[in-house]
Amino acid sequence: MHKLIQVLWPSFLVAGVVEVIFFTVINPRELYLFGDPVYLDPLATYSIGFFAFWLICAASSLTTVYFQRTSDDINHLKLHQ
Repeated sequence: MHKLIQVLWPSFLVAGVVEVIFFTVINPRELYLFGDPVYLDPLATYSIGFFAFWLICAASSLTTVYFQRTSDDINHLKLHQ
């Protein structure tokens, strides 16, 4: 549970900051997806954008936690499998 909090909480905070910066510069009514305009309500666009940014930031945090493992942690897992 502790590792999950280490991944999700910082990624949540960074996703919020990134969303504010992104949608300050980009108008959600002027977004295009694969060449077609996005016809979603701005609130839906903000929500989808937030969860997309959160997913990207969580992947980054998860990669950091993955590479912080020590050699003893890695070798211990292989011995018991």
